[in-house]
Amino acid sequence: MHVFISAGEPSGDLHGANLIRELKKLDSTVRLSGFGGERMEAAGCQLLYPLCKHSVMWILSVVRQIFTFIRLLNDAQRFFREQKPDVIVVIDYPGFHWKLAQRAKKEGIPVVYFVPPQIWAWGQWRVKKMKRLMTQVLSALPFEHEWLHKRGVNSIYIGHPYFDELAAQNLDEAFLSEEKARSGRIVGILPGSRNQEVARNVPEMLRAARLIHQSLPHSRFLVAAFNENQAQVVRDVAKRWNLPLDVHVGLTPEIIVLSECCIAVSGSVSLEIMYRRTPAMIVYRLPRITLKIARRLVKVKWITLVNLLAKETVFPEFISDRDPSKELAARVIQLLNDPAETQAMRRKLVELCDRFAMPGAVAAAARCILSIGQVARLPKPGQ
Repeated sequence: MHVFISAGEPSGDLHGANLIRELKKLDSTVRLSGFGGERMEAAGCQLLYPLCKHSVMWILSVVRQIFTFIRLLNDAQRFFREQKPDVIVVIDYPGFHWKLAQRAKKEGIPVVYFVPPQIWAWGQWRVKKMKRLMTQVLSALPFEHEWLHKRGVNSIYIGHPYFDELAAQNLDEAFLSEEKARSGRIVGILPGSRNQEVARNVPEMLRAARLIHQSLPHSRFLVAAFNENQAQVVRDVAKRWNLPLDVHVGLTPEIIVLSECCIAVSGSVSLEIMYRRTPAMIVYRLPRITLKIARRLVKVKWITLVNLLAKETVFPEFISDRDPSKELAARVIQLLNDPAETQAMRRKLVELCDRFAMPGAVAAAARCILSIGQVARLPKPGQ
């Protein structure tokens, strides 16, 4: 069987790699090709193009790379026609993947959405595309499945694959021991994995850190950077102030575990913070015009997955086109000074983990994908 998998950003590369390993467990002869990143390639995927290097947000970023995307779509359709994969799997990254699904459909190849885009939150008209183009949607969230199912989309709820990744992680015990031996109350700073997120949110996060340190002199800060280039961006911004701050690459789970509170951008990392039962504040700085558009399009009360799962504010959100550092710092200081509030937030996180943080989504996805591929291989009537 031949499975083509496409991911366009770091989180998709992670989920794609885990899916590839599970597919190979179930079928050692499976052929895997696609677009993705280093993790997918290391897991055994024949990478036709490193699409994750083109992780983009918002329309202007897409426009700048439009010709690359058009070329990739043409290359993909040629590959589909010549190599005829049995099933196509797309992971989030909707703009490009809608078009890829259209090309696959023209070639008569079924398409499965693994970790679908959050169209229930904004751009709800896209559900028509989902219904038309997707053979199967593997919903990661229970309310997501309910929303899609009510609108006629062929969805099944498998759980969030991020919990498979988290359950399999082995933490760096030496780093944990070293940091625990140092004095100071740790606040974790998680600025995201996209370059745009880091550039836009790090200055506000570090301004908040400065205010926190002024109020709580024994506080110190650990920053979880996705790669060394982004780590250097953080260090360059931090030079403005004399902060007890260390930047680390590849140690996000350790930093979450060590922190009394995290300051994080909105995204799937909130699920990891929930999984580690660590209190957090969510921040996301947007350009003014983008925020105005988003407020017209977004149809949910919260943007943080943890809050959406809880149906209440567990992690306070600071989503703005202005510098939120004063309000953010004040909220962190309040939390750190109130053990009762900290424990109440932790209890809510424990309850959410008991309800939602179970591994098994990747295995369920792999079984479904292979089943769809097997059906696609059957002779058609008249053949």
